[in-house]
Amino acid sequence: MSNIIDYVKVARDGFDSRPFCEVDSLVLSQFSYLQFNGFVPGISSLDGSISIRELMEQDNLEWLFLGVRDHKSNLKLLLALADSPRFQDVRMSRYVDHTDQVQEKQFSAITFLITDGIAYVAFRGTDSTFVGWKEDFNMAFLNPVPSQVEGVRYLNSFIGNPYSTMLVGGHSKGGNIAVYASMHCEQCIQDRIQVIFSHDGPGFSEDIFQSENYAKIKFKILKTVPQSSLIGMLLQQQEDFKVVKSDRFWIMQHDPFSWLVEGFGFQYAINMSGNASYFNRVLNKWVSSFDMKQREVFVESFYLVIKSTNAKTFRDLLFNKKEKAFAAVNAIKDIDDDTRRFMLNTFGSLFVLLVRDIDKYGLWKT
Repeated sequence: MSNIIDYVKVARDGFDSRPFCEVDSLVLSQFSYLQFNGFVPGISSLDGSISIRELMEQDNLEWLFLGVRDHKSNLKLLLALADSPRFQDVRMSRYVDHTDQVQEKQFSAITFLITDGIAYVAFRGTDSTFVGWKEDFNMAFLNPVPSQVEGVRYLNSFIGNPYSTMLVGGHSKGGNIAVYASMHCEQCIQDRIQVIFSHDGPGFSEDIFQSENYAKIKFKILKTVPQSSLIGMLLQQQEDFKVVKSDRFWIMQHDPFSWLVEGFGFQYAINMSGNASYFNRVLNKWVSSFDMKQREVFVESFYLVIKSTNAKTFRDLLFNKKEKAFAAVNAIKDIDDDTRRFMLNTFGSLFVLLVRDIDKYGLWKT
């Protein structure tokens, strides 16, 4: 079974011979998770750009992988890209990486110069920081979130730029930002955007799907999700999508390295798995049952418990477990009675929804 690394190794034809495709988008969306600070010029830099091949000639390449999940697979991807005639001369520029604990924002974007006149903008998805995941959860009650606003600003920075054709995309939250930014950027930029790739990116609330801004770019969106998609189905209402086969189980299918490739395209499935479809229906029904204020109270209270551990990333939770557990318990105790009761009832309502229709939908059946 082949994945995006295998694809890069065999896809040796240039973009002039075979146009940019969905697999190329996922490859560069995953590549955008690397830490390019100090390697790729920023928006205000006069240094221009650097090719993937030139990147390999730089010192301290290990810095690219600091805090990046799955160092081994990402290193293999980098080496394959640098050796690929299709990708090695792709130039990178306009790198931005902003994380703000106060604003609860985690945003990063990079521009890949595919050929003369064609640029692919990749918005990074959620990293391993809790502030990044908190911003994801904020989408349940806050519109827009800071990263969506910055995504619009990033696209608008291309005004006056020579690239006549733009492709925009991202994985996870990056896919959501790609769609949102394309909806709200200046018309002169929107007219240049040819395709918007969302790889397992969360959806939007119903009012956004019904908006004129969404209607203007809907036909440009190519959304792909794995068979057991969870993240990409959050707040999913109307986006059309194609289902990609994966070699992992359930939420682990969110990992782009698990998506299966055949030839120069994805291996597609007819439908999502029955269990995933059921769980997503229940989860979206559960979220929709609360008003915006209730969602905010739940998310803020849950995040308060996480912050009490002083952990910044999921990995941090692996250390001093007893101390962190003690801090979390104390934080729960400090929550006022009404809020604590609401949180317990909220989790309880999700459990009730999950078990109520098990027989009806055949949950956990093959």
